[in-house]
Amino acid sequence: MGSLLVGLLLVLIPKTSECLQYLVQPDEVSAVTLSTSLPLDQCSICELKDQGNTDCVATLKIEPSKNVTVDFKCSEPQKTVSVLIERRLECTTKACTPAQGNVPASLLSDFNRKFVWELRAPAEMALIVDFPGDGLKKVPEGKNCEDGYSYTVATNGSDAIPQSQPYCRNGSVAQLELPNQATVTLQVPQQEKPALTLFTVMPKNLLKKGRTMIVVPDPNTWVVIRKKADGPECTVCVGEGPSRTCGSEQILSEPQTTKVEFSCSKPQDLFTVEVNKDFDCSKDCNYDTIYPEGSFFTDFNRTFIWDLKVGTTMAYQLDFPAPGMRQIASSDHCSDKHTYTIFMYPRTGPLAVGTFCRNGTISRIQGLYKCRLRLEVPRDTALTPSDFKYSKNNGKQCSIIVFVCFNKSHVQRCEGPILGSASVVVDAALPRGQTNTDFSANDIPSNYVMKWNFNVPTMHNVTIELLTKTLPKCQNNEIKVIYQQDNVLTEKSLDQKQPTNLQGNFNLSLMNCDAFQKPSLSLSYMVSVFRSGYPVHCIVDLQNVQGLSLEIENTNPASLCELRKDSVLQKKIMVPPNSRVDLSFLDCPSEELFLTATKTIECQSLPSCSVTGHPLTIPPLESCLPTLRQFKWDLRVPEQGSVELSASQGNLQQSLPEQGCDGSVSLLVSDTDGSDLGQFCSRGNQGTIQKVQMFSNVTITAKADGNKELSQQQSFLNVSFRPEITDKFIYTLSPLVSTSVLLATPNWPEPMKSDSTISWIVTVPEEYSAELLLLNVSQPRCDQSHTRVVIQEINSQKELGFREDEKYDEKYDIQSSFYFNMSNCEPERGAFAVLSKISLQKKTRKLLSIILAVVGALLAVMIIILAVVCVVVRKKKRELNRSSIYIPKGPVSLPGDASFSKLGETESPVYASIDDTMVYGHLLAQDGHTDRGPGNFNGHQMGTYRTFTGPKDTSIKEVGSETDAGQRPERDVYRPFLDPSQTFIPSRPRTPLGPIDSMGYEDHRMVHNELYTFKNPGDPTPIRLSAVEPLQPPEPETSSWSESDEAEPHYDMPDM
Repeated sequence: MGSLLVGLLLVLIPKTSECLQYLVQPDEVSAVTLSTSLPLDQCSICELKDQGNTDCVATLKIEPSKNVTVDFKCSEPQKTVSVLIERRLECTTKACTPAQGNVPASLLSDFNRKFVWELRAPAEMALIVDFPGDGLKKVPEGKNCEDGYSYTVATNGSDAIPQSQPYCRNGSVAQLELPNQATVTLQVPQQEKPALTLFTVMPKNLLKKGRTMIVVPDPNTWVVIRKKADGPECTVCVGEGPSRTCGSEQILSEPQTTKVEFSCSKPQDLFTVEVNKDFDCSKDCNYDTIYPEGSFFTDFNRTFIWDLKVGTTMAYQLDFPAPGMRQIASSDHCSDKHTYTIFMYPRTGPLAVGTFCRNGTISRIQGLYKCRLRLEVPRDTALTPSDFKYSKNNGKQCSIIVFVCFNKSHVQRCEGPILGSASVVVDAALPRGQTNTDFSANDIPSNYVMKWNFNVPTMHNVTIELLTKTLPKCQNNEIKVIYQQDNVLTEKSLDQKQPTNLQGNFNLSLMNCDAFQKPSLSLSYMVSVFRSGYPVHCIVDLQNVQGLSLEIENTNPASLCELRKDSVLQKKIMVPPNSRVDLSFLDCPSEELFLTATKTIECQSLPSCSVTGHPLTIPPLESCLPTLRQFKWDLRVPEQGSVELSASQGNLQQSLPEQGCDGSVSLLVSDTDGSDLGQFCSRGNQGTIQKVQMFSNVTITAKADGNKELSQQQSFLNVSFRPEITDKFIYTLSPLVSTSVLLATPNWPEPMKSDSTISWIVTVPEEYSAELLLLNVSQPRCDQSHTRVVIQEINSQKELGFREDEKYDEKYDIQSSFYFNMSNCEPERGAFAVLSKISLQKKTRKLLSIILAVVGALLAVMIIILAVVCVVVRKKKRELNRSSIYIPKGPVSLPGDASFSKLGETESPVYASIDDTMVYGHLLAQDGHTDRGPGNFNGHQMGTYRTFTGPKDTSIKEVGSETDAGQRPERDVYRPFLDPSQTFIPSRPRTPLGPIDSMGYEDHRMVHNELYTFKNPGDPTPIRLSAVEPLQPPEPETSSWSESDEAEPHYDMPDM
């Protein structure tokens, strides 16, 4: 088959900005209709004809195989012009032409298009429509499809009622069986190009055009299939072969597989099904529960009937499933489309006990001999099964008893004969509070007595009012209403006023007369219950307090508390702002009432709002109100603004689930969407939070512990409206030295909001450092962006932190005040939540120790270098200043020692050479320079040559003897040969020396000295002519000489 339409979309050059031309060419079986709902002067569809003629209309239909150039004279015709493309599919008994539902995807795709396929087949045929791909799904009437593709299937076969069903794409319906006349419609939005083939069609022969199903009845069950009196001709057939029977009604009674055939294709429109089951306990009763069987005829109108039967002297009992049943008028219907009716069969004839729905107060029925329970369920209604317990009571002689258990704690038992001759007894426990309950009795037989036992709640009064009545024609006796209370009987006629303000339980009996069969007695009445106490009134005027509202709720539903606002009974009292109301509380203990007050503080704009440091306090309330348990402040932030919270005194203390408030008021901060942001204590010794800044509107809830009352004089927080902040929350805090502080993400332990941020500004004292521990970190798998935790000291550019896909350290040591920032991502799964702890620690000398260690190491290196330099310098000085070289026979004694080593008694010094100063040293001693001891020449000690005359005289004092120990010079200390004061050198910086031939200085001490006679003219004087100190000789080492000294020979020096 060719294409459905040749979609030649020719966009021509418009003559004006509001003209658009298309060439539309349908195929031989399709028609295109263009239409607009606007007037012609606003939008028109013009057909361009020969010689430039145009014909402009609001609706233009283009016949099959006709080429038409269309000129749209509209502003945005794609939005104002609709396109209808119709196509007819004709089917024979073998095939359909065409066999597919095709569409031109590109034809007029800029417009909203509606495709319609008319499907036609012979009367004896059906149409099988297959939808390839993802199929269709049923949707309710009027519901829009998400993708804009809306299907509608309408049927109008020869023996079917016209119906229409909408569908959307992507469902489980892959095939539809339609009658011989059907219409498939598809609505396609603008710019959409559907698939070329949407469905396929093929005919189906309906030689047997009825419906067939298999039914298997339960034991003791009859299935009655009955045709309505009106409607098209249709029969139901049961069985096969010679046993096959057909007619308008069939009864299935055997518990076997049965084939049921209908001659029409829609038998559910014409037939009803009744499922009847017997429970006979006259001899034996093995039934425990009964329930409706709903596995067959699910699309038919169904009626389930249970017939209950016991012996003539026995009683039966039927228990309903929780919560029970409730009685309605016989003409009413239940909202869930499950309607129950109860009948009893006394000897005088059937009696309708009443019509009931589920979810009521009747829990049990007892009756004599026989009872019928009936359930009606309309077609296309899902059956909700309910289990009923059925049993028999041997020896019971009571008639039907209906237990209406408003109060579930009340249970009525049937023990022995009923008082008097009552045929039906209803036990009713009236509800608390002010209620109106209707009761009725219909078609009461002659001489019957209906009795109601009413259980009245304490502290309540009851008034009875007759509503409607139908009176029979009495032959004997009269119709009476008898009230019994505490063995006191009160008799009333139906024309008299019934009792009012009854207190306590009572019985009401309706006694019929000896009446003719028709009409029967029917009566309905109302029992009104109201409180008997005296309420407490309270006038509340909120007109003088701006933005304040109240809410009062009873926390004990089982109590007798009754709340009223302006005389209207309410479960919860709401007092709006700027209102004046009259409240009343009846039998309401104060501890069972929960009063919540809410005050709205709104800032329209920052320039006009001067709320800075405004204390959050509770305004005075009426003393007649219950105890105030909770107070809320709704803070409304202006655009480009934020709200700042701070403590009225000291700092705020955040309360986590692991912590408490130590008896102070708990303050819960919540976001506008109801999520908790944090909980704080109004006062506390461990407060660390200086202020909290929040980006959006917040609600602060103050709640006292236990049953305590909130103080109306206390200031809880200070609130200020500030310019907009970049983060969602900013906490500014100063940790305490004595204890650690816990930091948690908002709504901990619940996850942090997606795409939100929080920051802590932590102030650390100079002499302390902070230890940050990450106690609990929950990371998500991010769909977009990343979670981020950043730690940065305030005066540093260095950042520490991690993302959700990175490893992190659980401990951070921070030396100064710092920022602690967190941001959440858009999680794919998982949640982001962090709990951390900050502790302050006294700064240790670790850094100072490191500095001192480095300085000590540097000093040690410098000392070593200086020592090496000194050793080298001393070695050079020693080489320059040595006075003599000799070979001692005794122990080694270094030059420069203050005394010589002792010599043995037979030992004498042996010299390699003798200097003049050594030979004539005694002259210096004679000159009076012996105050420092022998050999003290401010230079090296030297021996005096003497002729060996034998052993040394022991009378000579040895150097270092006790007599001159006090005058013994210090060892290992450099001394000059002469003190500067003992020389002829004047006190001046330096005395230059001239040439040797011109030396003119003489030592006055040496003029008359022997040494002076040895001096030849021109010889240099041995006296130091300069004030410059000679270089200090190197100090002797105690153990060994240096390596440089090892290159020189060492000599032993004898003691002198």
